[in-house]
Amino acid sequence: MYNPNQIPWHQDESLVTYFEKTGVSRRKFLKFCTEMSVMLGVTSLVTPRIVNALAALRRPSVVWLSLQECTGCVESVLRSAEPTIGDLLLDIISLDFQENLMAAAGFAAEKALQDAMTLNKGNYILIVTGSIPTKESGVYTMIGGRTAEVILREAAAGAAHVIAVGACAHWGNVQAARPNPTGAVGVRDIITDKPVVNIAGCPPIADVVTATVVHMLTFGKVPDLDREGRPKFAYGAKIHDQCERRGHYDAGQFIERWDDEAARQGYCLYHMGCKGPETFSPCPIVKWNSATSWPIGAGHGCIGCTEPHFWDTMTPFYTRLPNAVGIPVERTADILGGVLTVGALAGIAAHATFTGISRTRTRRELPILEESRRPPPDGPPL
Repeated sequence: MYNPNQIPWHQDESLVTYFEKTGVSRRKFLKFCTEMSVMLGVTSLVTPRIVNALAALRRPSVVWLSLQECTGCVESVLRSAEPTIGDLLLDIISLDFQENLMAAAGFAAEKALQDAMTLNKGNYILIVTGSIPTKESGVYTMIGGRTAEVILREAAAGAAHVIAVGACAHWGNVQAARPNPTGAVGVRDIITDKPVVNIAGCPPIADVVTATVVHMLTFGKVPDLDREGRPKFAYGAKIHDQCERRGHYDAGQFIERWDDEAARQGYCLYHMGCKGPETFSPCPIVKWNSATSWPIGAGHGCIGCTEPHFWDTMTPFYTRLPNAVGIPVERTADILGGVLTVGALAGIAAHATFTGISRTRTRRELPILEESRRPPPDGPPL
């Protein structure tokens, strides 16, 4: 398990100086920057820019709010098989305020929050985990006598960037499932005057959070977002199109029971309710637990946790979706072949028809062309 670093990073130190003090070699630092380039989907030519930007970085300020949640997202972001430079970076940028990590509590913690927002007004990154209850004046989540909505609005007002981490902060998650007794909503339903970056998932992958922060620190802006406010570098493709079992889907090879031979062969989980065809997520590429595995790789179908309102739209989790893209090749080979044959014959017929029309038109036009080329009786044309 990852343990927060106890060596402080002072305001007048660059990130490289701090890494040297904590024993992180330049080789590891460059490797991390290269990995972030790959994660962000940028060309290797951009890697030196990331290196230079992070190397010269002074201690960034981050305020991390935990609202109506189970803290599973915090655990996901901070836990790994062994401490990595990504963990270290997240530890560094989370030093100003994070209730689950800091030693302070009560009034001391509230003072730390106010100090962080005041001293770094307009420059800090705000990370939010948890939904915001809106019914009954927001009484379902109270911190220091104030509602989650009041705290969020105050923190977002002075933030340079806002990152909503996890499905709760994205759209409300299980709290927002029907009938949504607390009136839970996501961060972007409250904060509408600036972009909110949604790191979707229940919980999200830690590396996506790290890469998003690196993008902001390097380029000074949020990454390109999809219509759900998710970074396109991570959520730009469906699980179905990246899945290691996609070949079995296309071959019509499906698991019908959890203990059948198809399950032992690693066939497609679509018939068992996998929601991969409707889910945008980097799980198949980035994976979990130091990239060792992921749900489908471990034999369980995707439940669509990166999609909004998946508790209502993707359930029952073990019932297949009504439709999905793709062609089960082996089971429909004859039909597919017949369709292609008909299509080919239709193309040949169309080509022959077009050729016949063209030739007829040419024959009709040929005497006219020949006549136009003849010289007039009085001599050659001028």
